[in-house]
Amino acid sequence: MLRMSFITAMRPLGPSGFAQAARQSQVQSIRFYSVFRPNVLSSLKRSPLSPSPFARQSRNFLTDAKPVVYRPTQSEAWRRYAITGAAVAGTILATNAILNRETRDALSPAERSYLHESFQYTGAGLAITALAARTMFKNGVAFRIMSANPWLVLGVSLVGSIGTMMGAIYTPPENTVLKHAFWLGFNACQAATLSPLFFVSPAILSRAALYTCGVVGSLSYVGATAKNDKYLYMGGPLLAGVTVVALSSLAPMALPLGMRGLAISEAISLYGGLAVFSGFVLFDTQKILHNARMAEQGRAPRDPLKESIALELDMINIFIRLVQILANRQNSRK
Repeated sequence: MLRMSFITAMRPLGPSGFAQAARQSQVQSIRFYSVFRPNVLSSLKRSPLSPSPFARQSRNFLTDAKPVVYRPTQSEAWRRYAITGAAVAGTILATNAILNRETRDALSPAERSYLHESFQYTGAGLAITALAARTMFKNGVAFRIMSANPWLVLGVSLVGSIGTMMGAIYTPPENTVLKHAFWLGFNACQAATLSPLFFVSPAILSRAALYTCGVVGSLSYVGATAKNDKYLYMGGPLLAGVTVVALSSLAPMALPLGMRGLAISEAISLYGGLAVFSGFVLFDTQKILHNARMAEQGRAPRDPLKESIALELDMINIFIRLVQILANRQNSRK
């Protein structure tokens, strides 16, 4: 009987027999390895020879990892709000105490209305720019801008921004449609340039926006309540300062600077630009009041849209530099 079984097992197999035997062998191998294969992750965790960093990393990634976005507690959030509010209020009070020791009389109705309309156009332009930049960021325009040639992006943005800005400035106020079309084009160009900022943390963007409102609000208040033409002398020095800031921003792209040179040029671009454009807020506010008096006397056309472009550029440049300063400070803490 045993010999008959052995002979039966050893007899030649046909093609179907070989295929069936191969399938049975494969199934048995799969069953064998599925039963006896080790759990690699658990074995490495239990093994005394396994490095502890792997166990810690596997535990952190798979079980008790902290969330990517850190949510502060309610007390921490209120404390941050209080510190931010105190910083903005202190900036306003300090700026008014230092720069506005001698105030003027109340604004005339013509000056007040002209100033209000200019700031209304400024707020509307900033809102359009922010919404357009957010839309471009969601549609992937920001990523394509960052992956493109920086010189091409710089050239196109300069040509588009300067062209539409000149069109909005030099178009007569009577041609309302064309003037507002240039103004919308200018805001669209600014939005395309600013759309990559949405890659930055929303907390940094909100803080920078709040600080910008505090700086611009305090300086514009000082410029509106100071004596007539007190800060108009600053036009020449501010123009020289913005030239230095622009050259320091473009220097790393054109010159082979070392680490020390890059740090100096970045400091001039950030902090020097912040000081220069803060001075421009004072200058532009008093220029608006000066032009309001000129328009009231019939010596110049009444054009609040033209006045708003300068204020909008001041606020955008201050905001960009505050975002960079806050981002650098956060990176240095890590």
